[in-house]
Amino acid sequence: MDQEYERRLLRQINHQNVPEGHPSKSGYAACSPVTVKSGDRFIPTRAGSNWSINFHYANENCWSPNQNQRAKDASTDTGKDAVAYAALLRNELLGAGIETVPDPHTDDRRHTILTQDTHSLFRYTIHTKRVPFDNEISPYSLSPLSNKSHKLLRSPRKPARKISKIPFKVLDAPELQDDFYLNLVDWSAGNLLSVGLGACVYLWSACTSQVTRLCDLSVDGDSVTSVCWNERGSLVAVGTHKGFVQIWDAAGGRKLTSLEGHSARVGALAWNGEQLSSGSRDRVILQRDVRTPPPVERRLQGHRQEVCGLKWSPDHQHLASGGNDNKLLVWNSSSLLPVQQYSDHLAAVKAIAWSPHQHGLLASGGGTADRCLRFWNTLTGQALQSTDTGSQVCNLAWSKHANELVSTHGYSQNQILVWKYPSLTQVAKLTGHSYRVLYLAVSPDGEAIVTGAGDETLRFWNVFSKTRCTKESKSVLNLFTRIRPSDRERPQHFLHSHFFYSEISVLSRKN
Repeated sequence: MDQEYERRLLRQINHQNVPEGHPSKSGYAACSPVTVKSGDRFIPTRAGSNWSINFHYANENCWSPNQNQRAKDASTDTGKDAVAYAALLRNELLGAGIETVPDPHTDDRRHTILTQDTHSLFRYTIHTKRVPFDNEISPYSLSPLSNKSHKLLRSPRKPARKISKIPFKVLDAPELQDDFYLNLVDWSAGNLLSVGLGACVYLWSACTSQVTRLCDLSVDGDSVTSVCWNERGSLVAVGTHKGFVQIWDAAGGRKLTSLEGHSARVGALAWNGEQLSSGSRDRVILQRDVRTPPPVERRLQGHRQEVCGLKWSPDHQHLASGGNDNKLLVWNSSSLLPVQQYSDHLAAVKAIAWSPHQHGLLASGGGTADRCLRFWNTLTGQALQSTDTGSQVCNLAWSKHANELVSTHGYSQNQILVWKYPSLTQVAKLTGHSYRVLYLAVSPDGEAIVTGAGDETLRFWNVFSKTRCTKESKSVLNLFTRIRPSDRERPQHFLHSHFFYSEISVLSRKN
């Protein structure tokens, strides 16, 4: 009895001498210097191996695409804090030696994990002192963190990207129609902006700010309902209210051909190489090769109401179409019937955009009764995710440089939203239009966008650019270029001039 009591007393004294927070605090018998004979078997202590941490670390060596995608999408402040916290834990628990916060947009996390010591899984020794003190950390410091972790916390954080809340240019565009089903603005690869105003199509050069009238349909009693540039930026297709599709040479300013086939207005156009797809109010999609003298046409019939959205995939293999029947259809390049049909939207589907970063990813937006952004995996036909934007979705466009997209909205907030995918967090919210933001186009360099609305203005925003490099873009809302309707005395060109107004005076004049 006396020997047993002496053993217990020695264990209790050793337990009191163990510092608070030591891993052996709860199991002080393992730290006792008293040797207790308990048989002929030797059972090594494994208190130093944290099995859960080691197995979690071992599993992270098998880097999966989902983990890689999540690491790339951690661009918000919350995501950066999570990356810094994870690096801090690796320093303290695994001795990773990370001194700077890994960039969430790269694979630094993978590199850090793979360079750690993988032989510590079956190590049985207990480290009472993880990292020795050095000259940079005072020995009297109360912080329990190591030197590497202190360097990590002091490392400079990447500043968040700032998006200007005001447009760097505003073009005054009279007779820009306030019609949800039309597509009257497009930006070419040659940096020319085509705009349909009433019965005319005008070209505005982003390089010289010169405005040229391309065509005037008033002589035929017709009007412009859609415009679309081909990929090279040399030809522009013009859809009309009477159902014609005209092909114009922008450089020469001449009409090449006029295609018939539709019995109602053509509100949507999409090029696919030398083939042109047109969607009409007659519920038919026509595909025609403009190189053949009598164009060979394919009739795609699947919508029950007006076709108001058309977009070809980046690989030129699939065509997505949206209609006023709340349907989103996907066609391939050979079939006359849709290969996929999505019916989750509760309103007209005009906003359609294919992701240039992920093959088969399609985004769509619904009208006033739906207000949702939805994402689809067209490779499997599955719905991925959706979010309620709070207002009518009029247009969508993906960034060429980052996994982001911009959406324009109508009733009731008339705003422009920039989203991060796949987290669907809002990067920016831009306001300025007083009517529905019906029209959207992206600049050829992928940095700026132009939006058009029924308030008869075109506004240019630096949305995807990192810095604003031009002097003109630094000006406040005081530069207005007036685009006037065609002057009867000048049939080839129209009169244009620059005006310097304040935003308040212009809006008060319109109201």
